[in-house]
Amino acid sequence: MLYSIARKILFSMDPETAHSVIMANLDWAVNLGVTKLVTRDPVEDPIEVMGLRFPNVVGLAAGMDKNGERVSAFGGLGFGHVEVGTITPKAQPGNPKPRLFRVIPAEGVINRMGFNNHGVDEVLEHLRSAAAFRSRGGILGINIGKNAVTPIERAVDDYLICLRKVYNHADYIAINISSPNTKNLRSLQADSELNKLLTAITDERKRLVDENQGKYVPIALKVAPDLENDDILRISDQLVSFGIDAIIATNTTISRDAIPGMPHCEETGGLSGKPLRARSTEVVDLLYRHLKETMPIIASGGVMTGEDAVEKMQAGAKLVQLFTGFIYNGPVLVPDCVDAVAKWRKTQTGSVASLRP
Repeated sequence: MLYSIARKILFSMDPETAHSVIMANLDWAVNLGVTKLVTRDPVEDPIEVMGLRFPNVVGLAAGMDKNGERVSAFGGLGFGHVEVGTITPKAQPGNPKPRLFRVIPAEGVINRMGFNNHGVDEVLEHLRSAAAFRSRGGILGINIGKNAVTPIERAVDDYLICLRKVYNHADYIAINISSPNTKNLRSLQADSELNKLLTAITDERKRLVDENQGKYVPIALKVAPDLENDDILRISDQLVSFGIDAIIATNTTISRDAIPGMPHCEETGGLSGKPLRARSTEVVDLLYRHLKETMPIIASGGVMTGEDAVEKMQAGAKLVQLFTGFIYNGPVLVPDCVDAVAKWRKTQTGSVASLRP
């Protein structure tokens, strides 16, 4: 009830303004316990993925805390992991405003933010905000990308700059080559371009492991939902062959098939939220059936209820991430999802394969 009132106020604002208001007030609201009026603590339900112990399966997807300023505050809402970014080597303003739109009838959001962030060096300073969260066992992911002004043929350089700088600050690193809001970025998912990127990334990680007394930081890659299924499977095979540690399924979609005639349906950018749920789950299922246990899948896309989170796990995911569902349903969505998945997991026995319906 209380969040529905808060949502009415927030939804009366421009979406980007509302986001700024939430971010500006989140620390004190969590620290003073005000958020307890609209949510509760989730149950304990730890899980090991990528060699890391996650307090629970539910994480915050990249895009909410772009600059790593509120990590412990989000952790205080019950997230088991928080993925910040996408960050780039240099600060950039992103695409022109307006660039964020609600599709309220469908419980969706369209964004064309364009990797607006303070740049990797300043973000690393902000990540002092993660200290309390990580001390409690929370997992920090850092999502990296390329600057808009960097020619696509030099994109690898940007990813390597970010990889080197964030390596000792992240529990895992996510590679974003699937956002629709940076020109030509998705071309990096093509066979030859992806091989070039993965070769550079994995070679650099080997050097970083040696330079840091064997410290190994897992790497995940986020895939677009708009690719043909055969291309998604080809990418997954490439990731396995290069020793990448996880695949995130999926980024936002450029399809508008689920929102014809709705407000803002003609806006360019990536669509997230409930309209993405079915395709995102389909990709998770596709990947699981193909990969089996060779690589964990992190499901991101359209989780609006605890039942949606369970659906992702049943499809083969190891972890689930929230973003748009958090906007529409508020902080209580976190414990709703954690508790629903924990209850479901208790009914499952045997191998991971037996966890599927």
